Amino acid sequence: MLRRAKRKQKADSSKDNQTASSNTDSARANTDSRNVASPTTSSNSNIMTSTTALGAPASALRDLPPLRDAPAAKREELFRAKLQLCSVIFSFDDPTSEKRGKDLKRQTLLELVDYVNPPAGQKIFTESVMADLMACVSANVCRALPPVTDDFDPEEDEPVLEPAWPHLQVAYEFFLRFIVSSEVNAKAAKKYVDQRFCLQLVELFDSEDPRERDYLKTILHRIYGKFMSHRSFIRRAISNVFYRFVYETERHNGIGELLEILGSIINGFAIPLKKEHLQFLVRALIPLHKPKCVGMYHQQLSYCIIQYVEKDADTAAPILNGFFKCWPWSCSGKQVLFLNELEEILELLGVDQLAKVSNTLFSNLARCLDSDHFQVVERALFLWNNEHLVNSGCLSRLNAHEVLPIIYGPLYKNSSGHWNATVEGLAQNVLKMYMEYDLDLYDKCTADYFKQEEEAKRKQEAVSARWAEIEQMAQDNAQRRMITAG
Repeated sequence: MLRRAKRKQKADSSKDNQTASSNTDSARANTDSRNVASPTTSSNSNIMTSTTALGAPASALRDLPPLRDAPAAKREELFRAKLQLCSVIFSFDDPTSEKRGKDLKRQTLLELVDYVNPPAGQKIFTESVMADLMACVSANVCRALPPVTDDFDPEEDEPVLEPAWPHLQVAYEFFLRFIVSSEVNAKAAKKYVDQRFCLQLVELFDSEDPRERDYLKTILHRIYGKFMSHRSFIRRAISNVFYRFVYETERHNGIGELLEILGSIINGFAIPLKKEHLQFLVRALIPLHKPKCVGMYHQQLSYCIIQYVEKDADTAAPILNGFFKCWPWSCSGKQVLFLNELEEILELLGVDQLAKVSNTLFSNLARCLDSDHFQVVERALFLWNNEHLVNSGCLSRLNAHEVLPIIYGPLYKNSSGHWNATVEGLAQNVLKMYMEYDLDLYDKCTADYFKQEEEAKRKQEAVSARWAEIEQMAQDNAQRRMITAG
């Protein structure tokens, strides 16, 4: 509760600074009518004074006739007027202030969503209204997110929900209808849904509100599909978010949602993969295994990685090499996650790719089998329960001569008295399997293991004896000094 109170205080301070930097007229209106927006009568319309009009001017807040009742000739002009009305921005710090203006705007937004909902052929989204439409959407959506306090933990703390969501949600819904409409010509609309707007959408993925990130995920994916000229730019913008997250902040709320979009994008990559797509894999995706909070988005990251291997098996080698460089040896929970991902990669590993990474792969497997944490050992041993890996994959009879000499030591230790019965039983089953595969190889590995253990024991005894000699020499020298001093 203390953390949330501090974050709320900091967010309120930021909003106050933003409001103070607006034009003088808006600030004066805010001072004169702090609590209630007072309507004034006009000969043409009922105009409201907005206390925080940051998007459109206060004069845009007026009662307008319903769109469906308007004559067809005046409908577009009325549509634009309603877009301007919805561009007025309110402060939601005080839920009781400006209720009439907020209700008017929300009802108008809902009317707009209903108006553009009918099937195609209505010719609603003409190029003449796109500028006003994007101005309305930008005024509501494109904003500075509240600052995050240093002690915020996304894995433990509850997210701060967006107070302006009653307006923001409908604005997102309206824009989504615009993007998915078959009436919207991409060539005409890309002048308004430009790269700057796409970049702002990508930055908004850092919002703490999961409802907003869900809308952003759907909208950005639709934009990517509709505007081909923006695709490369959107991928670069996402990769820049990943770079900042991995190498600078290690804090971002929307990595999982961005990876969900990328999963669909990667699925549509043409074969052979372009150089830029391979660079994106190596420079942006693989390093995402490094941050401490990888568990929050690991499922989406793993899906993207598997998509690459399914597209091009040759990507398995750089993936596994980078994968083991990021391996979290000090965190057992993350090692279990990584072993889950590793199993999916190994299922797609071909003979040529295995030859490139076999030594690194089996050495790291042996290290996992030798872990002090039983869950890591157990999850590593479960790899031998995968029928594909055992029958025709990297753990099969064909690769036994490479695998067994490396993993025999930790397997034998676990099979002969591990405190966890499951680990002990699994290790015994693996050893029995390789013994049935090739008894001569098994006997050789057994002999080599005991020979190495004997040599290690002799070295340890020699070291201990040498330390005993040094200790005795130190005691003798101390006695001599005492005798000489006496």
